[in-house]
Amino acid sequence: IHEDMLKDQVRTGSYMKAILNCKDLFNGKTVLDIGSGTGILCLFAAKAGARQVFGIECSDIAGYATTIAQKNGYGDVITYIKGKVEEVELPVDKVDIIISEWMGYFLIYESMLDSVLFARDKWLREEGHMFPDHARLYVGAIEDAEYKEDKLGFWDHVRGFDFSPVREMAMQEPISDIVEVEALATSPSCVLEMDLKTIRCSELDFVADYRLKLQRKDFIHALVVWFDVSFTAASPAVVLSTAPGQPATHWKQTVMYLKEPLVAHKGDEISGMLAVRKNKDNPRDLDVKLSFQLDGKLPQAQRVQCFRV
Repeated sequence: IHEDMLKDQVRTGSYMKAILNCKDLFNGKTVLDIGSGTGILCLFAAKAGARQVFGIECSDIAGYATTIAQKNGYGDVITYIKGKVEEVELPVDKVDIIISEWMGYFLIYESMLDSVLFARDKWLREEGHMFPDHARLYVGAIEDAEYKEDKLGFWDHVRGFDFSPVREMAMQEPISDIVEVEALATSPSCVLEMDLKTIRCSELDFVADYRLKLQRKDFIHALVVWFDVSFTAASPAVVLSTAPGQPATHWKQTVMYLKEPLVAHKGDEISGMLAVRKNKDNPRDLDVKLSFQLDGKLPQAQRVQCFRV
């Protein structure tokens, strides 16, 4: 997975651009990387002139990261600390900048954001910076008949047997995949906006209204979710987007299929509510409740579906 992340040009390139274009901000500063992995973000920070860089990593890759730092001439600048953010201690009281690639699928699925916010509250100076410092989650609606049939219709006939009960279970599991921008049939709607300097863990369970305007007449088979994060401290600001039509990332987009398609016309509106909370049994998973209704030429009453991300 570390290889996949490093090869993700959008991900790695965005962080590199944001950090290396901020040498005035990083020069002489103390920087903390949460979930540092192989240490690429620590290397960027050191190259940008940071005086000290600490990387917290709970896996054995921390040992390799130390060797990589030494081989690249930053052994005296970068220090890796193996362990959980909530359990380790730093050799400094405060840091000037926290960097982290914490985002998961659906932005917050299996994400390290709780740990990043813990680190922020414990170590970040009041006037310090977060990289990235803003995040937004979006929803849109797509036509996706062919792919839906391929993924879900498969269960109706498996080697001559009826596996349709599995189809019901599969419907509750959103699919992570690349969505072509041509499939988008509506305007997008932002359902979550986060300021990483101020947001609290309790706010990561959220309920949001959304409204989607149809751009054309089409069948709607699914809602799709994507996110972007911003580095507004960079000059110019850098935005890492996972939207359909943008260069692909390892996060792709998250597709939630409707049990029955909507028949929509240009100018119609799909509206409803998206409720997201951590699963009580496994906090790394998300319980998602989606309501939707269609207003327009052929209105359809509100329906509700539940998903497990």
